Amino acid sequence: MDCLATDFVKIKDILTGDIKSSTVKIRGWVHRQRSSGSIAFVVVRDATGIIQCAVKKGAVGDKAFDDAKGVFLESSVMLEGTVKKDERAPGGYEIGATDFETIFLGEPFPIAKDQSVEFLLDTRHLWLRSQKLTNIMKLRDYITRYLRQFFFERQFWELTPPIITKAACEGGSKLFEFDYFGEKAYLSESGQMYGEIFSFSLENIFILAPSFRAEPSRTVRHLAEYWHLEPEMAFYSQKMNMELQEKMIEFVCQRVVKLHPDLLEAIGRDPAKLAAVKAPFDRIPYEKAIEMCRGMDLKIEYGQDLGADEEAMLTKELTKPIFIHNHLKEFKAFYMREDKDKPGTVLSADMLAPEGHGEIIGGSERIWELGELKARMKEQKLDEKDYAWYVDLRKFGSVPHAGFGLGIERLTKWMLGLDHIRDAIPFPRTINRAYP
Repeated sequence: MDCLATDFVKIKDILTGDIKSSTVKIRGWVHRQRSSGSIAFVVVRDATGIIQCAVKKGAVGDKAFDDAKGVFLESSVMLEGTVKKDERAPGGYEIGATDFETIFLGEPFPIAKDQSVEFLLDTRHLWLRSQKLTNIMKLRDYITRYLRQFFFERQFWELTPPIITKAACEGGSKLFEFDYFGEKAYLSESGQMYGEIFSFSLENIFILAPSFRAEPSRTVRHLAEYWHLEPEMAFYSQKMNMELQEKMIEFVCQRVVKLHPDLLEAIGRDPAKLAAVKAPFDRIPYEKAIEMCRGMDLKIEYGQDLGADEEAMLTKELTKPIFIHNHLKEFKAFYMREDKDKPGTVLSADMLAPEGHGEIIGGSERIWELGELKARMKEQKLDEKDYAWYVDLRKFGSVPHAGFGLGIERLTKWMLGLDHIRDAIPFPRTINRAYP
């Protein structure tokens, strides 16, 4: 057999009955193997699924039988045989092999059961082949596809911001700094400001790009490098902004439930939990959220921003997200517009995911008038020179506008019911890990 031939079929097509002949050829990797006497059972996986193959002495040549008995986990193989239904086999089908060949034997696979988390992170390049992580990565891809679909159906444009920047978006100091040809530069913590540039010409746009935060956080929901979805919309209000967000979340949840319940079940996530996620979501003002937290005996005072503990308690028993809105301007970013009907607060909204997962989206109306922007920057002691081009936008054709930022990994963590955000991204970058 030639492993590069085009007549191999995908395992999923066998399991769903989408093949015309009972005689098939498949190729892939060994998922499991056991042998006894004159028979070897080799479970083979490809990108679409797994299937059991029975290789019997006498039904195949001596070399083929020796190959089947001698393979390791993750050896690459190809085989030919006859498909038959067998309820005892994974997926309900088995291939009775008529030929079996090892493409590459390799070495004994180093990952066995009951390995430590650190070992699995050190061998992430191999552990990504596990069924759970494979299914998580498939679902992450689908989530990202449906987010894009949601915006494309509403005539949004996708654009790309720079990753190398000269100033902080949030006005903070938690940035990765590096030398840029003799000058100080940073890895971007957000593409939002560049998104605002695009919105003044194309009106409704979104960015999907990596962002970087040099926060020394050791929590189940923080990464130093993550993927950031950031829409910006001209002529949008706070109300319109929240309505768009909840429709987006409903759309993605319902698409995943409808089209991929098998993948959800494979990772242990009940599809019914996502099926229950439908707009509208409750809207809770900041001061009420503080009262609710204090009623739960949490040590937080009015004037403090909600942290992971408070968000977890507020959402622990919920079945769909909520908004916390109108935060105090003193602890929010300088570009958020003040609410004229509620001075001292900004037209902000954070979406918190249910089941204790906490914040997944942060958004706001942006300051669009030059005088207000300059005054806020002065309040927060920001040097206008560092943001000259951003200030410039308010001098030429500025309009009311709004936007938000969604962390892809935080959304994935909640939707898939993951315990830790590190499993929502192929190669997690945290305070103590930048390998492999």
